[in-house]
Amino acid sequence: MSKPTVFVTRLIPEKGLDMLREQCAVTVWEDELPPPRDALLREIAGADGLLCLLTDPVDAGVIDAAPKLRVISQMAVGFDNIDIPAATGRGIPVGHTPGVLTGTTADFAFALLMAAARRISEAERFARAGRWKTWGPTLFMGQDVHGATLGIVGMGRIGQAMARRARGFDMRILYTDPSEPDAARDVGAVRVALDDLLAESDFVSLHVPLTADTERLIDRRALARMKPTAILVNTARGPVVDQAALYDALVSGQIAYAALDVTDPEPIAPDDPLLSLDNCLVVPHIASSSVATRTRMAVMAAENLIAGLNGDRLPHCANPQVYA
Repeated sequence: MSKPTVFVTRLIPEKGLDMLREQCAVTVWEDELPPPRDALLREIAGADGLLCLLTDPVDAGVIDAAPKLRVISQMAVGFDNIDIPAATGRGIPVGHTPGVLTGTTADFAFALLMAAARRISEAERFARAGRWKTWGPTLFMGQDVHGATLGIVGMGRIGQAMARRARGFDMRILYTDPSEPDAARDVGAVRVALDDLLAESDFVSLHVPLTADTERLIDRRALARMKPTAILVNTARGPVVDQAALYDALVSGQIAYAALDVTDPEPIAPDDPLLSLDNCLVVPHIASSSVATRTRMAVMAAENLIAGLNGDRLPHCANPQVYA
């Protein structure tokens, strides 16, 4: 019996690929950039399975172009790039990798918070440029993290992990999340309205999924509610923040600093005005990028794909209604 055919839209950690190659005929898109739409349509046309990433728009047109497709497996927690209703309508289960990156992403979000508070990126560039002449009593004065107020927008797994880290710095923790009313019981956080969180927090960290309700959640009005000394950290999704409004807020001193792991669009354009600002730290969507976490994500994605090809229920399914 011939092996099922699988298209993988990018090189993933080898352990996941090895699992697929044992049971499938695997084609991997090896370019650094995602496959363009025409290539994706071509490669998926005869595929039984697809392993994709957040950067791949798997819409109804892509799904319809693959008449043999039996399973879609995403190597990510989120899946807003996939047309879930279209996949469900075709009876195709969609896998994802929840839970695996919680600790790693919270580590990185707190690292961004610390780096922004203590102006580490600015100071590093200053030293590399040969501008460090002597110790100065006002050189790169930043903000204390210990004892400060952290506002967490979205108290899911990652938000709660962020709160646990903040407790180690004796931070006061506020949060807003309509779906998590009892989070305070576990992490010592106080639930407040978003407007109150923005007004009272020294640091605002975003941990919400991208939905119609959260798109541009941090807009001009929200930024105007924040303290002029406040720091915004975004490891959620780029479109949660209105970037034009953020630029204006940073330039005018409406807020002090921003640290972004995600942007809108991604990648951020080299001439984006945010990149010209010393008080904006931007990194290329690497919050989950540890060896252990990315390897585990690849393994989970492979497990989902193999289960779907074998006719088994996916261990981590984004559209369980497909089994109804």
